[in-house]
Amino acid sequence: MTTSDPSLALQKAIRERLIASPELMTLVQADHVVDATGRPEIMPAVYIGESQTILRRWDATTHATLHVWFQEPGLVQCKEAVSAIVAALRIDAQADGVLPIDGFTVHDMQATQTRYLRDPHGSYSHGIVTVAAIVKARAA
Repeated sequence: MTTSDPSLALQKAIRERLIASPELMTLVQADHVVDATGRPEIMPAVYIGESQTILRRWDATTHATLHVWFQEPGLVQCKEAVSAIVAALRIDAQADGVLPIDGFTVHDMQATQTRYLRDPHGSYSHGIVTVAAIVKARAA
């Protein structure tokens, strides 16, 4: 396995899969699915945030955290968007085949955790989706 970190390539692939999801795009505009930090100025938004890669000899597991933001008094739209994200990011190589990304191949990807937070002032909903992907480097 190459020593390069697959997290940037995976981040690009995650964004591509999210904006290709009709279910998510009915809730969030494609140009609001971005790599950014903090509470968004324009809502709703999906921020592709933090990542971590655990490198092994033959493969790696890359974790990504997505932050989902809505301006709403409850959590309904946030939970609908998170459900669409979970569905859009599922990859099972045995059932669906692998996903080639820049320099790597994704063999498995799925959401491993979802969380929902309420804004203390009641104006915003915030969903957090943790995703894990098993990737292998591709020969150049």
